[in-house]
Amino acid sequence: MSDTESFLSAAQELLGPRGFTVDPELVEPWLTDWRGRYTGRALGLASPASTDEVSAFVKLCAQHGVPIVPQGGNSGMSGGATPDESGTSVIISLRRMNAVRAFDIAAQQITCDAGLVLQTLHETVEAEGLRFPLTLGGKGSATVGGLISTNAGGTQVLRHGTMRAQVLGVEAVLADGSVYSGLVPLKKDNRGFDLKQLLIGSEGTLGIVTGATLKLVPQIGERRVAWVGLPSLSKARKLLLHCEAVAGDALEGFEVLPAHCLQSVLAHLPDARSPLDGEHAWHALVELVAGEGRTDALDTLVEDLFASAMEADLLEDAVISASESQAEAFWQLRDSIAPAERAIGPAMQHDISVPVARMPEFVETVSPEVEARFEGTCAVGFGHLGDGNIHFHVLAPEGAVRGEWEATQGKQVSAFVHDRVAAFGGSLSAEHGIGQMKRDELGRLGDPVALAMMRSVKQALDPRGILNPGKLVPLAPEAATP
Repeated sequence: MSDTESFLSAAQELLGPRGFTVDPELVEPWLTDWRGRYTGRALGLASPASTDEVSAFVKLCAQHGVPIVPQGGNSGMSGGATPDESGTSVIISLRRMNAVRAFDIAAQQITCDAGLVLQTLHETVEAEGLRFPLTLGGKGSATVGGLISTNAGGTQVLRHGTMRAQVLGVEAVLADGSVYSGLVPLKKDNRGFDLKQLLIGSEGTLGIVTGATLKLVPQIGERRVAWVGLPSLSKARKLLLHCEAVAGDALEGFEVLPAHCLQSVLAHLPDARSPLDGEHAWHALVELVAGEGRTDALDTLVEDLFASAMEADLLEDAVISASESQAEAFWQLRDSIAPAERAIGPAMQHDISVPVARMPEFVETVSPEVEARFEGTCAVGFGHLGDGNIHFHVLAPEGAVRGEWEATQGKQVSAFVHDRVAAFGGSLSAEHGIGQMKRDELGRLGDPVALAMMRSVKQALDPRGILNPGKLVPLAPEAATP
């Protein structure tokens, strides 16, 4: 029996028929990333049912030198959960591990398995009058472990922060199969490094997250969503500052999109219509919230906020949702931008951030630079203005062939955009992670000292390099040289 056959036999014996499969029909759906950009091969798919099984399986992989690719809901945006083409690795999915281990309603904390789906988490805590303040378009498939491993963001980061801010404790299996147990949420703990923060955002390269203790907040009693027409992104920034000053913690979200994005969505959704009459160069989606029984106070706040904004000439027009269904319709327009753009044709999507105050300058400067340098392209920016995080997409020239354009001129576009992001002191990944898509660009543009520290940590915790190889951590310069 070959070493590979010995490993597969041992894996099947360890995890059983539900826990490990080599059936191509069962493995194949998990070999391609959500965007369809990366497709790999794998020896098999492991689906352990407990932390103990994860630990035992990782020990087996370490013994045989088999690389492991952890995968949550397979909804990542950077190819971070897709195996390479060698076919020597195994995928490990924690989707069977989806239990709530403990739920302390009074303390507003929940401890759960890493395979719990975000939407299920939302529904579980909402039934008790609480909420988990992080949401995104893939909430029906994204898992807690995946969200932690990528330090996911979303539309509520402005008020509540990224996934990193919601995690009180972590349990993870390390490269040798040992289990790091850090689920107890201590408010003060000065026993050295905060190891859970090291694991958050590490994309499965340092350990496989198996459980987490998460922070919850009171459920929203009332909300008002406004759709605002604006002449420029600079004006949107001024409106954001005004909202922060007037509304404080009542400001839950502030999203921006240009006219091009709105028109793309209206063409994509047959029953959608523009919330405002007339043409506006930019639009903002503003959400304000209050607790139960605070309807009158919230309505007064919204009225005062937008009346004073109009007096200060911070907006051109605005409409406030008259019902929850209208509020959802506003958000549907925002959430439909990505699929609407995909329907148009190829594009290079850049999940970038720059200092918050410089985001209008970045978009207003770099968009025309890109369009002038790459004839026929269209650069659009939309997203979380208050976080300094804009999804900066460059649409391909008309007639470009999907797949071919991204692999040729598209790469040149991304390199140029990333160069400009670096010049603005920003990051080439604000919330989607590095994965395999941006690893080399991180190596090209990242701070050498920071990169050396990352490599040192990786070497210390995973000396054989079996955890998610080829993702996140750039090769050292000498290793990258042919």
